[in-house]
Amino acid sequence: MRDIIQLACGECKRRNYSTTKNKKKTTERLELKKYCRFCRKHQPHKEQK
Repeated sequence: MRDIIQLACGECKRRNYSTTKNKKKTTERLELKKYCRFCRKHQPHKEQK
């Protein structure tokens, strides 16, 4: 039931992280605040297709 998703930076739109999520429990898009090595600061990262 867990699907692999990509997380992209909100500023530079680069895909920096991959993680898994349970599609049944979290149906909306995931958003986490993580470190972007390209922007060199913590940015909100959103789930991409």
